[in-house]
Amino acid sequence: MGIILIFAEHHEGKLTKPTQIAITAAKQAATHSSGTCEAVIVGKGIAAVAQELAEYGLKVHLVDDSAFEHYLADAYAAAVVHVAKATSAEVILGTSTAIGKDLLPRVAALLDAGMATDVTEFSADGTMQRPIFAGNVLATVAIEGSPKVVSVRATAFDAAAKQGSGSIASVDFVPDRSQTRSSFIGFNETKSDRPVLTDAKIVVSGGRALKSGENFKTVLEPLVDALGAAMGASRAAVDAGYVPNDLQVGQTGKVVAPSLYIAVGISGAIQHLAGMKDSKIIVAINKDAEAPIFQVADYGLVADLFKAVPEMTEEVKKLRAS
Repeated sequence: MGIILIFAEHHEGKLTKPTQIAITAAKQAATHSSGTCEAVIVGKGIAAVAQELAEYGLKVHLVDDSAFEHYLADAYAAAVVHVAKATSAEVILGTSTAIGKDLLPRVAALLDAGMATDVTEFSADGTMQRPIFAGNVLATVAIEGSPKVVSVRATAFDAAAKQGSGSIASVDFVPDRSQTRSSFIGFNETKSDRPVLTDAKIVVSGGRALKSGENFKTVLEPLVDALGAAMGASRAAVDAGYVPNDLQVGQTGKVVAPSLYIAVGISGAIQHLAGMKDSKIIVAINKDAEAPIFQVADYGLVADLFKAVPEMTEEVKKLRAS
C-alpha cells in the first residue's frame, strides 16, 4: 500500500479529537501494509492548525483559501479529491463524525472508489472489521481496486500523540462553480459548559422513563453537573421531544465510549446499545428488573429513578466536597 491520506477535521483553530483518532487508525493500517501516512487539511487561515497537525510526524497538504472559510461538503470534497489524485493516495481515511459521514461518501463517488464505513480494526491481510446489525456482528470486509475510502469508528481507536515534526506543502486549489453548488447560510451552534458528548469521560443518559423535558432538567441535570459529565438521551426521549436530537446516543445518534456511562430510565433497546456498549463501565438505573440494559451493565440498580437519582446526586456532591 502507498499513501494513506488522512482527512483532518478542525474547529475554531484547533484540531479535533476525531482527527487524532484518524491518525491512530491510519498508522495501524500503514503498519500492516508498509504504507505511509499523510494528511490533508482544508479551510481558511489555518496555517497554525496545519503546523500542529505536522507535529504528529505527518506530511500535511494544506488547502487554504477563502472559498473554504466555512465547511461546504461539495467544495471540501473537491479539495480532498484534488489532493488524493495529486498524491496518488491509495486510501483516503477519516473518522465517522457528522462531517466524515457527509464528506467521505462524496469523495468516494468523485473518485469512483469503494468505501468501508465505521471500521474498527485493520488486519494484516488487508481486510477490515466493521460492525453490522447494530453492532451484534463484526463483518470482515475488503475493498477491491484503488483508491479506497475508509471511515473509522471513533470509539475503536485511541487518540494519537504528537511524535516529532513533519512538513507542510501548500496546495493551490480553488473549486469551480460546478464544485460549489451549495452556499453557506449560517451556523447555529449549541453552547454548553458541559463536555462534548463524544469526548466526555463520563456520560449520563436519560430515557423515556423520565416522562418529560422538565424532569431531564430537575432530576437528571443535577447529577450530570455534579459528576462533571456530558448529558445524553435515548432515541425514545428525543422522539418524545424531551431533549434535542444532538443528545441522542445510539445507532442513529452518536456513538460514545466513555470511562463511565450511566443509563437512567433506559430499557436498553438494541439500537441504543449500539451507541454505548463499548463504554468502560456501564451503570443502569431502571425499575424493571428484566430490562435489557442490565444484560450489558457492570452495575445495575433496580429502583425508581425519581428517588434514586436525587439520592445519588447528593452523595456525589458530598464526596466532591470532602
